[in-house]
Amino acid sequence: MEYTTGRTPLSMSNTLSDVLNHEDVAKLTEKENQHKKIAAILEGGKIHSERLPILDVVFDRLVRLLTTSLRNFTSDNVDVSCARVTSVRFSDYLNAIPLPSLIGVFKAKQWDTPALITIDSQLVYSIVDVLLGGRKSTQTTSRAEGRPYTTLERNLIERLIAVILTDLTKAFSPICAVDFQYERLETNPRFAAVVHEKNVTMKFVFKLEMEDRSGHFDIVIPYSSVEPIRDLLIQNFMGEKFGCDQIWEDHLADRIREAEVSLEAALPTEVFSLKDVLSWKKGSQIVLSSDMQSPIHLRSQNHQLLLGKLGQKNGHVAVKVDDILFGKNGEI
Repeated sequence: MEYTTGRTPLSMSNTLSDVLNHEDVAKLTEKENQHKKIAAILEGGKIHSERLPILDVVFDRLVRLLTTSLRNFTSDNVDVSCARVTSVRFSDYLNAIPLPSLIGVFKAKQWDTPALITIDSQLVYSIVDVLLGGRKSTQTTSRAEGRPYTTLERNLIERLIAVILTDLTKAFSPICAVDFQYERLETNPRFAAVVHEKNVTMKFVFKLEMEDRSGHFDIVIPYSSVEPIRDLLIQNFMGEKFGCDQIWEDHLADRIREAEVSLEAALPTEVFSLKDVLSWKKGSQIVLSSDMQSPIHLRSQNHQLLLGKLGQKNGHVAVKVDDILFGKNGEI
């Protein structure tokens, strides 16, 4: 027996358009498009940077070099550490620079590419105090906000930047020969725009601690600046390519020289008829046309190596080398 409710039942074959009207479908489609646009905007804000393992090695070496150099520069105990490494768009970095700061613009001579060193105000005043013999204090010295840096302060910071660039050149020396040259010092980030604002840069933040004083400085290098040596920086370790590791190359050469080579001494070739060969028996004497002065070929694996004459030494058959055949055509 069947029972009906008075309503038209929905079948499984009903489509979305049967349930929703055209306005509802249009609203859902519009919302979906908006979600896609928002996702595209968020995705566009992400920074996709390539990992450069060797560059981390270079800046680890820079930390060790600066620890020694800055101790000599300040005549004080200085601890240097790389606080963090990030990738950031150049415009975002310039907008985030705390003011006042001193921004040093330098250039890699061989690559013909620019980069920046930013010294924050805390480090500026710490270096000035140390170099001018300021008293040690656990309290932060108050400074006039917005005050422009004096000529003396700028000159002292230029000396600090020169020390950093010298050690940065040394840190890159195992990878490639490059000279980092200081160009100018800026206080306004707008005047330090050395690359396009959309370019992605590598930001290395270093922390300096001098007993009760401390400060930070940034080294900002655009990815485009290291493009000339990109193949060297993407290696997982130094000397990854064959021939770049001198220790391994010397070891391989020594092992090759110790390899054993079998030599065969061959008399001049003679031609006999098949009749003569078939007539040979045990005890037969084969007369050769060569004599003791005939050349003897020394070969290995069918490669002619030496040419000499047959002789005798200490009761053993010997060959006196008259000519060296290998290496004349660039190969053995």
